[in-house]
Amino acid sequence: MFYYLLEPIMTYNFFLIAAAVIPAIILMVRVWRADRYEKESPWLMWQLVKGGILSSLLAMVEERVCSRILGLAVPENTVLYNVILYFVIVAVAEESSKYIFLKRNSWNSPEFTTQYDGVIYAVVTSLGFGLWENISYVLQYGFRTAVVRAVTAIPGHACFGVFMGVFYGFARKYENYGKPGLSKACRFLSVLFPVLLHGAYDYIATMERTSGGWYFLAFIIVLFAVSFALVGRASKKDRHIV
Repeated sequence: MFYYLLEPIMTYNFFLIAAAVIPAIILMVRVWRADRYEKESPWLMWQLVKGGILSSLLAMVEERVCSRILGLAVPENTVLYNVILYFVIVAVAEESSKYIFLKRNSWNSPEFTTQYDGVIYAVVTSLGFGLWENISYVLQYGFRTAVVRAVTAIPGHACFGVFMGVFYGFARKYENYGKPGLSKACRFLSVLFPVLLHGAYDYIATMERTSGGWYFLAFIIVLFAVSFALVGRASKKDRHIV
């Protein structure tokens, strides 16, 4: 009796979770299959996904604390407030958290042997973040949210991961070649570019809620197109770095 009462709720939540998870898995497989050399081990992939999930929890704490402080210092719904919120608090918290777990799980991995591996690792970590974030949004707001986020937020996290991974791969290469200064600069850029793109994504999306969203649509089309081109180029020009 108890099972039959709960079955509709359990079934509904199962489909919501599936709708939240499947887009991230599809993108992970797409990037992983573009690797022309040795495929990464399932164990490493799981470590990166898990790191992405943990980074979402870390970012959530950072965002809540910093947004409360911001609310006390700057009037809400002002341009200054939104710029600080999306570019400084949200984007920095989320992208730096991803980078922390990305570097922790992959920088010294013996599987990090080609430059394109950096793209794979960063995208998988970012999609682990987006996967967990998507589950929470979908369970809270329903299937319509899953559909919208499947074509915006999940690919958005993947795109941020592409930019992070391109510079992260360069950083590992320069480190291996005995150029620590260039490696450090690339590690900085591997966070800076995703932060700027993430901040612009959130800021434009928020500002366009009442104006049809044409600027946001144009932004994500360009973002996705450039990111896919970068994945193709990075895969085609991939080289061993050890």
